[in-house]
Amino acid sequence: MKYDNDTVRRRDRLLTEEEAFDLLQRGEYGILSMMAESGGAYGIPISYVWDGAESVYFHCAPEGRKLRLLAADDRVSFCVVGHTRVIPHQFTTAYESILLQGRIRMDLPEQERWHALELLLKKYSPEDLQTGMKYAQRSFHRTNILRLDVECMSGKRKRIG
Repeated sequence: MKYDNDTVRRRDRLLTEEEAFDLLQRGEYGILSMMAESGGAYGIPISYVWDGAESVYFHCAPEGRKLRLLAADDRVSFCVVGHTRVIPHQFTTAYESILLQGRIRMDLPEQERWHALELLLKKYSPEDLQTGMKYAQRSFHRTNILRLDVECMSGKRKRIG
């Protein structure tokens, strides 16, 4: 995964690579954006887990608009926003965010899908991992896993004292 802040306009707000990876690890959800049928954009909020290397995993239903769009064009962007704080009297917002760009892979091998589900459970339900894996076993046939192979990532923040 290439960490590249070259196109970020506000050079004073750059996140370091380490800070960006930290946000990717601890982020709760992100917005997955893809091309819509009409040539427009389609973005959805979605839970995710980073594998600690090059990929981000998402779980979803085995059918739907998102999958149809991704089958037609696998290029996506994924934005994770961390902590924000509106500063009303200064007419601004403190924030941190990262933007990932890459391609979605579908039809993953069963073993990789199980691995992704386990990563998701460890992130979102660490105290209920065993129960979660049993639930995943019962619903595996109706669960799809997508993998975002990240090609590029950038990040920035606005700090307010």
